[in-house]
Amino acid sequence: MATRKAPAKKPAAKRKPASAAKSSAVKVSKDELLNHYREMLAIRRFEEKAGQMYGMGLIGGFCHLYIGQEAVVVGMRAATTENDTVVTSYRDHGHMLACGMDPDGVMAELTGRRGGYSKGKGGSMHMFSHEKKFYGGHGIVGAQVPIGTGIAFAHQYLEEPAVCLTYLGDGALNQGQVYEAFNMAALWKLPVIYIIENNKYGMGTSIERSSAKSTELYNRGQAYGIPGMQVDGMDVLAVKEAGEKAAEHARSGKGPYILEMMTYRYRGHSMSDPAKYRSKEEVQKMRQERDPIERLRGLMLDQGHAEESELKEIDRAVKARVSAAAEFAQNSPEPDPSELFTDIYVEA
Repeated sequence: MATRKAPAKKPAAKRKPASAAKSSAVKVSKDELLNHYREMLAIRRFEEKAGQMYGMGLIGGFCHLYIGQEAVVVGMRAATTENDTVVTSYRDHGHMLACGMDPDGVMAELTGRRGGYSKGKGGSMHMFSHEKKFYGGHGIVGAQVPIGTGIAFAHQYLEEPAVCLTYLGDGALNQGQVYEAFNMAALWKLPVIYIIENNKYGMGTSIERSSAKSTELYNRGQAYGIPGMQVDGMDVLAVKEAGEKAAEHARSGKGPYILEMMTYRYRGHSMSDPAKYRSKEEVQKMRQERDPIERLRGLMLDQGHAEESELKEIDRAVKARVSAAAEFAQNSPEPDPSELFTDIYVEA
């Protein structure tokens, strides 16, 4: 008796992660859209100016620029409140500006001047503002994650209605201290959001070469029962929507939440990195197709939320503000040598 072959199965269609947040359903006002645009543009122009000043020798040491990733911090700040706290890694200028820190003080710190947030002693990676609830830039990879977890514990212990936004890069995610922090946060249901800024390259190593299941970093908290979501980090409205969901979860006593922001940095890891590990075509493609500022600009123009002249005026005002910050920084005096003996644990 002849046997019949079973019909060949059609290849399953590839699905996007069910957890991916989209901005299509997000309703925001014209003023909100313009404010998102202004804040992202301010970060972009500030970082461009910082890059210029570094090239002129006015900024020394390490300097990690945030160009390309602006939608992440702006969207998250729009999704949270002024009571919420922020801690991040060394790529921190954008986070500071999104928190409302003064561009004058940030630029003065970059140049090591007395008018900086850390009196000129911290530089690019080590700035803080208790007033704006920004608890640093940290230079040690992954070390800010247990710090953010501790801040969240303080919020819970003091019964404060606040959430700690704890940012880390994809390269930091494989650090052991990160998972110790995840365990504690889940165990005590701490109000913390872990925001993985996945820009595809931890320093110079692609995510595919450094992390198992590199397309699913938002699942790294599953062992501890921490829910996660993957987000288009180049879309400020998608970030805002996801941020609101995560903040509601953490604020309501349900514990931590993980957001994986799929983003991209246009510059090298730091100013000293020529970024030869990726092609110019790859960077150019991202700029042309997914730039967060241009996407929002196009959306506003297409939907009649703004006129071209209105956006040009915002750009002029932002450039003028950044130029003023650069001038302030250059005119600010250098720290007095006596500052070497302040803000230390043991008296000299």
